[in-house]
Amino acid sequence: MSPRHPVLAGVGAYLPPRVVTNDDLAVGLDTSDAWIRGRTGIAERRFAGAGTSTADLAVEAGTLALKSSSESEADAVVLATATPDHPLPGTAPEVAARLGLAGAAAYDVSAVCAGFLYGLASAAGLIAAGYARRVLLIGAETFTSIIDPADRGTAVIFADGAGAVVLRAGDAGEPGAIGHTDLGSDGTHKDLIVVPGGGSRQRTSGEPAGPRDHYFQMAGRDVYRHAVERMSGSARTALEHAGWAVADVDRFVPHQANAKISAAVADRLGLHPGRVLSNIARTGNTSAASVPLLLAHAAADRRLRPGHRVLLAAFGGGLAWGASTLVWPDVTALTEG
Repeated sequence: MSPRHPVLAGVGAYLPPRVVTNDDLAVGLDTSDAWIRGRTGIAERRFAGAGTSTADLAVEAGTLALKSSSESEADAVVLATATPDHPLPGTAPEVAARLGLAGAAAYDVSAVCAGFLYGLASAAGLIAAGYARRVLLIGAETFTSIIDPADRGTAVIFADGAGAVVLRAGDAGEPGAIGHTDLGSDGTHKDLIVVPGGGSRQRTSGEPAGPRDHYFQMAGRDVYRHAVERMSGSARTALEHAGWAVADVDRFVPHQANAKISAAVADRLGLHPGRVLSNIARTGNTSAASVPLLLAHAAADRRLRPGHRVLLAAFGGGLAWGASTLVWPDVTALTEG
């Protein structure tokens, strides 16, 4: 029987060139560099330029990931994003075509900040089912396109970027093999993270969208509580499936929502802070792009090295969450920006 286990074979990351510091944002908001750093851990972030879309960022990251894998082909492209170029069609087919992969299966996955983990499970399923031997999985966001620039609670947190990985069919015991991916959701709390306007709920209500209804809205305190609880619980489940104890984890790669959330999850799991990877200080929260961005950055600067046992976890709107494991393979991460 041919190998059908998903194995990580390449990783790439792209950040748009425009750097926006806390001092830049403080000019138009009632805030300061010290306030933002103290509450989020963010010092700067990247904003996409005028006319730059999610597809543009995805193509850049996808190109780097394919190059990292030493291959230019893929049987499928899975794009995790909450900020597609259009309500329809999906953005992934355009990304695939621009990467020279026209004809490959291509589709979007929408799970907000948990999107990469949901995309990982989906891509792994394509390989396990024998549909694909190579899958390009991209997390890409132009989140600033849905953020109210006057809302201090969100404008200082969210940013733009893209990260990508290539998965190939291989064996379960080799480095890079993706472990069981635990996923969960709770739609009873859908309003904690929401863009109220623009969808069928608002359009069929008979009421026009309000002035802020097309902007992202978040109940920060409630989200913090759910994020810590759900990420830590999902992480434990993924560890159980891997047969790992918490002490076996060399590197923890949490979604970069907020430095305090990452620290709280690690503390609840009993993970030493020195094993928790982070890049939020320079990227901000890039939603579905944050986990692959962090993987690429950490591998590029050798904080993440071959043989490290890695735990991934994320939480986002829906509510949705997920976690997975892998032993980091010997791959060359390619980054730009």
